[in-house]
Parts: sequence; C-alpha cells; structure tokens
Amino acid sequence: MTPMFSAGLWAETTTATILILGGMLIGGLIAIVLTIILLFYGNIWFQAYMSSADVSLRSLVGMGFRQVPPQMIVTAKIMASQAGLSIHRREGISTARLEAHYLAGGRVLDVIQAIIAAHRAGIDLDFDRAAAIDLAGRDVVDAVRTSVHPRVIDCPDPRTGVSTLSAIARNGVELRVRARVTVRTNLEQLIGGATEETIIARVGEGIITSIGSSNTHLEVLENPDRISKAVLSRGLDAQTAFKIVSIDIADIDVGEQIGARLQADQAEADTRVARARAEQRRSEAIAVEQEMKARVTENRARLVLAEAEVPRAMADAFRTGNLRHLADTDA
Repeated sequence: MTPMFSAGLWAETTTATILILGGMLIGGLIAIVLTIILLFYGNIWFQAYMSSADVSLRSLVGMGFRQVPPQMIVTAKIMASQAGLSIHRREGISTARLEAHYLAGGRVLDVIQAIIAAHRAGIDLDFDRAAAIDLAGRDVVDAVRTSVHPRVIDCPDPRTGVSTLSAIARNGVELRVRARVTVRTNLEQLIGGATEETIIARVGEGIITSIGSSNTHLEVLENPDRISKAVLSRGLDAQTAFKIVSIDIADIDVGEQIGARLQADQAEADTRVARARAEQRRSEAIAVEQEMKARVTENRARLVLAEAEVPRAMADAFRTGNLRHLADTDA
C-alpha cells in the first residue's frame, strides 16, 4: 500500500466519520426536540385525536409560540365536534379562527357554548356572529339563553326607586300602573341595538299615552288588556336588542283626583285674580275720590281769592271816582 493511497483512504474514512457523527448529532437533536414536544403537547394532541377534534401537532406547537393556550383551543374543538358542529371546513369552527378570536380578546369557550346552545334550540347562530357579539362586550351565552328562555322586565325599573307609572285619564283621575314586559333576545340586532333601558322607557311612554287617551279611568280598570294591545301595536322593540313577547299589567291603583284638584286650584287662582282686580278698582276709585276732593278744595281757594278781590276793586273805584259816576249813571 502506497503512502498516497493510505492518505486518501484516511481522508475518506474521516469524512465518512464526520458525516456519520453529524447525522447522529442532528438525529439526536431532532429526537430531543420531538421528545420535548411530545412531553408538552403529547397528551393534548392524543386527546384531540381520540375526540376527532382535528388539531395537528404542528398547530399545538404554533400555539405555544403565539402564546395561545392549547388546552383551551382543544377543549373548544372537542366541544364543537361532540355537538355535531362543523370543525373541518374553513368557514366552520377551525383552529385558526379560534386562535384569532382569542388573540382579539374574545372568550372562546363562551362563544362555543353559545353556538352549541343555539344549535340545540334551532336558532341560527354562526361563529362569525357569535364572535362579533362577544367582541362587542355582550354576554353571548346569556343572549342565547334569553332567546330560549324569555326574560321578564319590570316597568318601571325598581332600581330607579319608582314603583309605579303615573298616568291621568281624560276625566282627570290618576292611575298608578305597574307592568311586566317579557322579552327575548334579538340576535340579529344585538350588536348596535338598544338595551333594555330603552324598552322600559318606550313601554312606559306607551302606557302613559294609552291611559291619557282613555275617556275615563273606568275604561282602563274594566279592560286593562287594552293598554297591552295598544302598546304592542306601536312596535316599541324596533332597533333594539330584544323582541317584546308580551306586556302584562301587573297592578293598577286609583290615585288622586288630579282633574278636580286642578279645577280647584284654577278656581282659587281665578278668585285671587278677581280679588286683585276688585282691589285695583277700589284703589282707583279712592284715588279718583281724593282727586275730586283736591279739586273742590282748589276751587274753594280760588273762590276765596275772587271774593277777596271784590273789596279791593270797590276801593279802587272810590279812589278813581268811577263808583260815583256809575251811581249817577244808574240814577
């Protein structure tokens, strides 16, 4: 064996050894990484696989880098899969959409629970609408629950400290009414729709208007349902997050005789006005009387002055001789 041949063989052997060692090192690193991944995500992936949740191991690793809780996403997918919801199609409840909703600040499990409840109740609620309701700050689970089981709202709201609505019929009798409004959530208008405070205000306005248009309070007491029918016919749930199912008059009490009291107050006011006018006329008469007395006194003073001028005129006539001339003429 020549030295050149030995050197080449040694070089080939060294290169092969390096390649083998490098491959073993890379394989060891890959094995370590796979072992770590299986330790962290193996149980979750196996749970998803056995539940047909359609969550890949690569997605679980990506969730770790994106700081998305893998267990929550897998739980949501399992819930959706077991409920018979679509989790495979892109427009369904996919893993990417669940991650996006979580990263946007949404409550993933609440959205899935709401969709499942709506699906079981036969209510049309897809993932996009449920996610939008959740991101808008509304409780989507409570919204679906209210759609299935209507909520009863007191009118007026007891939290305001007012227990009854006060309305006056045309005959002036006050009626104090308390109503109960049954509503269900309108999922189509839940985003941007008015809340239950608007429903309470509109119903209260409708009740007061209906009673105010009644000729007498007896008509309302005899047929309280006429108020409910009149209010329901006005479509008070327009542009709100609820649909009014029914309006029931819980209690009606007869209050004060507002009309009689107003008439009495008006009569008292008219009496005061008449007294004021009479007093004004009396004062004017007294003023005229005093003015006449002053004129009489003034005329008397002028008379006295005129009488005082008579002797003076006679004296002047004697001095000038006019008085004698006048006497001769008369003679």
